[in-house]
This record gives sequence, structure tokens and C-alpha cells, in this order.
Amino acid sequence: MNDRGLVVRMAFVSTVLFGFYLLLAWIGLSAGLGLPVIIAGLGVFIGIQYVVGKWSVLYQVGAKPLPRDEFAAFHAEYERISEEMGFDEPPRLLVAEMDAPNAFAVGRKGNGTVVVSPALLELLDFDEAIGVVAHELAHLKNRDSVIMVVGESISSIVGWGVFLLGALSDSLIVSIFAWILGTIAKLFVMIFVLALSRYREFAADRDAARTTGEAQPLAEALRKIDTHIAEHPPENATAAHVSALCIAPQDRGLLATLFSTHPSTDRRVEQLESLSVSSQ
Repeated sequence: MNDRGLVVRMAFVSTVLFGFYLLLAWIGLSAGLGLPVIIAGLGVFIGIQYVVGKWSVLYQVGAKPLPRDEFAAFHAEYERISEEMGFDEPPRLLVAEMDAPNAFAVGRKGNGTVVVSPALLELLDFDEAIGVVAHELAHLKNRDSVIMVVGESISSIVGWGVFLLGALSDSLIVSIFAWILGTIAKLFVMIFVLALSRYREFAADRDAARTTGEAQPLAEALRKIDTHIAEHPPENATAAHVSALCIAPQDRGLLATLFSTHPSTDRRVEQLESLSVSSQ
């Protein structure tokens, strides 16, 4: 990882999440649990959520290997980019119906998977599609997806932990206060996670442009994807489930905009075009 801004943000979010680990430990101790039990429970929960979450996403979209004979050139370029980004082995390259031209990555650098939709390969030119998978490979290289998964796990645990502490109280006022505090705690964690999520998209765009040597194909891909989704809103519930992971968000409602996991396409294109100008 060579993006200093991303490193700093990931370190900051990790520190915040560690603070919430301490909060959870205090909640557990207050509920009468031993510290070893608390630490083991949190570790097991997050580990299971990470592994099961990855498998669940791939299963729900019905991901399967992208045929090598039909997409030989695409596989070859994908493997070249993987090697250039420092992967010992190219992450699995799968294809899945997502009711939209999109792509996403799950896992980490040593054990990751990139998924594209048939609609993406149909909509984009070769260089544009390569720019998209380079973006997804950058997420795996930077390991930012791991922080996202852990952050969401901590958010859930904090909310339920505080609520449980209130539920054990004999006071209705304490229980209500605990519920409010748990909700605020979850929102607080997600603010930092969402801020990291938006920045990591910028970082992956930059990494993709630098690795492929061109920023314009990815910029054009983002424009095409954004326009297609706006004109043909996805109706597939499975597609909505993985929207936060995709290169372009598929939910365009007001609430989704306020709590977006992605910066606007216009801002991303502006950054990529500035990279194109500076490289000339």
C-alpha cells in the first residue's frame, strides 16, 4: 500500500475501532463475563462474519469462473495487472449476474476474489473493463475491505452489547437510555467507516490508473456505468445486497445518497481526468 492518505485513514479508523473493543470489554465485564471469554467471543464473531460474509456474497450472486477460452485476452491482461500490483497469484476472476454493469472484490490480497457482471463486459470497451478490474484489484492490494468488514462487525456488536446491558437492568429508564446510546454508538462507528469507504474508492481509482498507465478508460467506464444504472435502475434484490461493494453504487435513493459508501461519479471522474492531464 503506497497511498499515505489511505494508510493514515485506515490507521485512524483502526484506532477508533480498538477503542470500541475496549468499550465492548467493559460492557462484558459489567455483565459478569470474564475477559478471556470476551476477547475470544469477539475474535470468533468477527472471524466468522468475515469468512461467512465473503462466501455469502459470492453464493447470493451465483458467481462462477469467467470462461478463459471466451475471454482469453481479458484473463491475460488481468493476470499481468495482478502481477504488477504485487500479487503472488492472481485473485480468482468470477462472473455473476447483478442486473447491472458492475464489479466488486471480496477478501484480501492473499485470498481475494474479483467479480464482474456480464452486463459490464457488454457495456464497456476492453480497456474500460480492464480499468474496472484494476480498481477492484487495488482494493485487495490495499486490504481496505478487511477494515470495512471489521468496522461493520464492531458496529453491530456495540449496538447489541449496549442494548443487552440495558436489558439486564431493572430500570426502564436505564434500558431506554442504553438503547439510545447503542444506536448512537453504531452511527458513530459507521460515520468513520463510511468516510474510509469513500476515500478508498478514490485511492483504488488512482491505483488503477497508475497501474494500467491510463486514467481515461476508467473515467469513461464510470460514466457509462453511472448513466446505465440511472436509466435502468436495478430491480434485483441480490444486486442491492452487494451495492456497497460494487465499483458504482446501485441504490440511488435520498437516504442512500446521505449515507453513501461511494463519492459521486463526477468527483471520481474529475480526479481521474486530472491524473490524465498531469501525466501528459
